[in-house]
Amino acid sequence: MVRKTEKLMLRVSEILHRLDEEYGADTKCYLHHENPLQLLIATILSAQCTDARVNLVTPALFQKYPDAQAFAGADLKELEESIHSCGFYHSKARNIIACCDRLVRDYGGNVPGDIQELVTLPGVGRKTANVIRGNIFEEPSVVVDTHVGRISRKLGLTKEEDPEKVEYDLMKILPKEHWIRYNMQIITLGRTICKAQSQKCEECFLQDLCPSAGGGRNSGSKGDKKKLK
Repeated sequence: MVRKTEKLMLRVSEILHRLDEEYGADTKCYLHHENPLQLLIATILSAQCTDARVNLVTPALFQKYPDAQAFAGADLKELEESIHSCGFYHSKARNIIACCDRLVRDYGGNVPGDIQELVTLPGVGRKTANVIRGNIFEEPSVVVDTHVGRISRKLGLTKEEDPEKVEYDLMKILPKEHWIRYNMQIITLGRTICKAQSQKCEECFLQDLCPSAGGGRNSGSKGDKKKLK
């Protein structure tokens, strides 16, 4: 848990300002979708898979299975074949069928907006639930994926490894109006500049605000940087 100090909040404010300047405030979900169910299915498929790969798979998938009832009645083997390239297709196919069966039985085939209801659906954790709430229902939500967790730790905004604890830390220090777009902006940063295996700190517009980059007053030695990650 990070301490919410005046110094930290000033740094957070500048980080958010620069993210908006670099990537804009009108960010959109990378997963292509036309309705809540499509985003739900796409987000389940995106686990341990790139958004680009999911976007290649979903057009044909959504044409074959146009609604929750179609997914609920899908043949497991056929669905596995359709999503094979997304990886972990056995468990994803089972979760999609079970999830849509619940949607049909309990929600009339609709996707609920309440996070407590969403996380009870098969294959849906807090990350997926927050993606749905933020992008479909426009409810302020902090989505913590691998990029958000890793880069938030580098920026000194959290020390936690557990995604749910990272989420709560960020909720305490980020203004609500930034919750949704912070995720999309950090994902872009993580894919282009602050990559997991090759950070381009010298090119980063947040370098002087990032303790792990060696640009801030708290940078210190390599050993210190490892502790901050």
